[in-house]
Amino acid sequence: MFLSIPTDTFTVCRDAAGIAGNIFAFGLFVSPIPTFRRIIRNRSTEHFSGLPYIYALLNCLICTWYGTPLISYDNVPVMTVNSIGAVFQIAYIILFIVYADKEKKMKMLGLLLAVFGLLASIIAGSLQIVDREARWILVGLLSCASLISMFASPLFIIVPNGIGTILGIVQLVLYFYFKRKSVEDSREPLIVSHV
Repeated sequence: MFLSIPTDTFTVCRDAAGIAGNIFAFGLFVSPIPTFRRIIRNRSTEHFSGLPYIYALLNCLICTWYGTPLISYDNVPVMTVNSIGAVFQIAYIILFIVYADKEKKMKMLGLLLAVFGLLASIIAGSLQIVDREARWILVGLLSCASLISMFASPLFIIVPNGIGTILGIVQLVLYFYFKRKSVEDSREPLIVSHV
């Protein structure tokens, strides 16, 4: 069925989806601007986390690598939009580091170095794969994984809190159930005399 689509139609649809994706990606890249205006105005990162920008940078760098001619054919739009996104993310991370307290600065610098180290490992490792199709698939899968991690990063905070809430409710139910049982049991005398 996929092969029955005329090449011209497929190319037009692919290009249209690529343009729409680039527009949405650009909107995603500029969306933190109000947050960073607040950070600059208050000269503090306050309660904001820098992790989403680290995840986004990792995603942009891996997707940029995926879009290069060394990995995939005819994916220049993927490479360009993600390289622009990487520049935005680096700018956000630098601003975050400038206005963060010392502990957050060190954490963010460490994570930034880890991102560049991981990217270097991905580039070096993928260039060792001689089969171009296997290299394309591997870097594509890593790109998908980084994209999922970028969008799922807020869930890493929500999921443990959600699980904690459920376990807390279970604990309260058990507490009140056994408290009632112990009150009923306490009405019996502790020592029974057999005289």
